Amino acid sequence: MKKPFVDAQTLHKIAAQYGTPFHLYDEKGIRANARRLHQAFAWNPGFKEYFAVKATPNPAILQILREEGCGVDCATYTELLLAEKLGYQGREIMFSSNMTPLQDFEQAHRMRAIINLDDLTDVEYIEKLPSIPEIVCLRYNPGGNFSISNEIMDTPGEAKYGMTRPQLNLAIERLLELGVREFGLHAFLASNTTTNEYYPTLAKILFELVRDLQAETGAHFTLVNLSGGIGVPYHPSEEPADIMAIGAGVERAFNEVLAPAGLGHLAVVAELGRFMLAPYGHLIAKAIRRKEIYKDYIGLDACAADLMRPAMYGAYHHISIAGKEDFPHDHIYDVVGGLCENNDKFAVNRRLPRIELGDLVVIHDTGAHGFSMGYNYNGKLRSAEVLLKSDGSTELIRRAETPEDYFATLMLPTPSLRL
Repeated sequence: MKKPFVDAQTLHKIAAQYGTPFHLYDEKGIRANARRLHQAFAWNPGFKEYFAVKATPNPAILQILREEGCGVDCATYTELLLAEKLGYQGREIMFSSNMTPLQDFEQAHRMRAIINLDDLTDVEYIEKLPSIPEIVCLRYNPGGNFSISNEIMDTPGEAKYGMTRPQLNLAIERLLELGVREFGLHAFLASNTTTNEYYPTLAKILFELVRDLQAETGAHFTLVNLSGGIGVPYHPSEEPADIMAIGAGVERAFNEVLAPAGLGHLAVVAELGRFMLAPYGHLIAKAIRRKEIYKDYIGLDACAADLMRPAMYGAYHHISIAGKEDFPHDHIYDVVGGLCENNDKFAVNRRLPRIELGDLVVIHDTGAHGFSMGYNYNGKLRSAEVLLKSDGSTELIRRAETPEDYFATLMLPTPSLRL
């Protein structure tokens, strides 16, 4: 059974201080997980984790990860600006984007980031930059289905990302003519998988492709980017990925393919987001309403504006009731928010302890793609973010939005004076 990373007494104190709802992050857990990842890939001297900023774009979180040796993976102009404000520069940044405006490429180039090209036509944008980057990464899409042990994991052929095999050759040829001296290869072929075979299988595909591309084109490859895709066990019945086994599997593929080809110098890098942060975040909300019609509903002061995944994907997020973790789960509820949309539900037909109004509801695994996917439909205001620090103290790392924030970008008419 999943249990919160904070006890009920402490949680009630935090809620009394900051008010609900809020996203709560566990600094101690984040640091320990980052260290496990680096231990798993310590065999590769060039390994670097480029944390996917889109998962949790908060400066306090990014600073913790930077202290643990992580870089950042940015996908937009604004994410690049955030990285710049935090002092990230050069090869600490991977810029992986798609359908990219020239402005974004220019900003990435100013910051000397590693630019990861999604499409053959992106080469035209590289030509427009003030100078040619020393290193360019290329994103590969093999098409068709991606399978592990005859199980279809995902369908790259339906994805909008990446280049075909012939396009990779053309891109490399043009980039070499422009003067690019180093290359990387990247692919993302499955999402949120907890199988230990995903990274090793993907790595072997990319290692073999790098070996072949270098032989065919003469391009000098220096890195392989395994991107993200390693998931977390959202449901209590699921087993977590074993990052040590994953790292060992990638090492075997490296030694099998790259070392014999004289490519043992290549850096293996990752762009993990969910794996790094999801288990170390909770959405904390209060039960404020009860409704009993054809079903029993518990209404929270949070809604899909604070956590979109259940409404958008039907995704499962485990729920605990603070202080009732060991109580019998003898009631069936739909746990919902207050949006004017029927999919604004955190749980459907979920067995839980009896919930009283005022109870604190803990929604698990919201540390990635939680707050960051929020929005303002119905004029709902996004919640605060709070860091539970390693020493047990707390810090407000993002205040809750106010009505003034909501109206700040609107061109409101000036009220006319009435005499």
